[in-house]
Amino acid sequence: MNMPDLLRLAVLGLLRRPVRTMLTALGLAVALGSMLIFLSLGEGLRGVFRAELGGVGPDLQVAWTRAGQTILPPMDMDPAVVGVLRNLPKSLGIAAVTPVASTIRQSLDPSQSAVFYGLPTATGIDAMFSGVKVAQGRLLGPQDTGKDVAVLGAKAAQNLKLELGGTLELSRRGSARIIGILAPQSALTDTFTFLPLDTVQRAFGVGDRLSLVAVKLRNPADANRVAAALAKEPQVGGLGLEISTRADVAAGIQKLLNSADVLSVCLSVIALIVGGLAVVNTVLMGVYERTREFGTLRAIGARPAFVRRLVLIETLLLSVLGGAVGLGLAGVAVWGINIYTQNLAGINGAALTPRLILVGLLVALALGLTSGWWPARNAGRLNVVDALGRI
Repeated sequence: MNMPDLLRLAVLGLLRRPVRTMLTALGLAVALGSMLIFLSLGEGLRGVFRAELGGVGPDLQVAWTRAGQTILPPMDMDPAVVGVLRNLPKSLGIAAVTPVASTIRQSLDPSQSAVFYGLPTATGIDAMFSGVKVAQGRLLGPQDTGKDVAVLGAKAAQNLKLELGGTLELSRRGSARIIGILAPQSALTDTFTFLPLDTVQRAFGVGDRLSLVAVKLRNPADANRVAAALAKEPQVGGLGLEISTRADVAAGIQKLLNSADVLSVCLSVIALIVGGLAVVNTVLMGVYERTREFGTLRAIGARPAFVRRLVLIETLLLSVLGGAVGLGLAGVAVWGINIYTQNLAGINGAALTPRLILVGLLVALALGLTSGWWPARNAGRLNVVDALGRI
């Protein structure tokens, strides 16, 4: 019997038990779809980083933790480091040294979470993020030193539902009056809230402590050389401070995303094992219910290999059906996630790339082959006499 006939028989075998077939395919689809959704989040964040975040931020960052190990370093750095960096030889090529105090206000509602970024008012936001423009009000200036004022990114203002002249609650210790709202620019600046350095320190009761010190170089290409030189300085690297380049930031974020992918795969494997067991159970039950049918096929001349191929093809068809539905579920979920993240931060938080689609299809086929081997083996080993005599 040729392959088209085998396919026709396999389809008819699955259609005899439509409810069981659909439930098994749906269980497999949910497992596979969950895996693709988890991995698409990592793909989406990588795309955002490459497109919007890779070219911003300081040439060098000095903090207690290496860039990328935490979302934001804690505010526990001695401000004396700023003076040390400013007094280093001019031959290093340091153009500017900017102290930063930053923290995150977390909320169960992500739209109400906020990133507070404290900067010296003398240099303003341009010291860290060049090219920012205001849509309403003005940027931070020297006249704002000591004042409780804030400039909101476009998405931060939208999410917090605040307008120019409104009041932003920072903590129990303080609040700030909104003097400016930025025009949309990037996923980073759009979600930040910028305040005078001393305003953040006062609101969170950290005295004059800093989160990090940003270093701008006259020639950004010298970042690795300058980082190595700073690591040898007793008052910088000798204190255990970490000097990170922009490339280190990229590597750190990539490492975090890779770790998240590993966790996602581990969780997905558990779901896929459950889905695979469901396929095995369905096919084994089908083999048992069709014992007399397989016995008849054997009696009219079908070889054991034919029966094994028939059962294996049924399993593959079931897995492909589950894989196709899983891809559809993942596509709908990614679409919904991106609507939410676009509204929240102006980014696509998930991406169902061709690579992920290919992975999903290959996993479905591999699962079908693995799940179908045992039932197919049992079906091929049926004794013809026993099979025909079973009621």
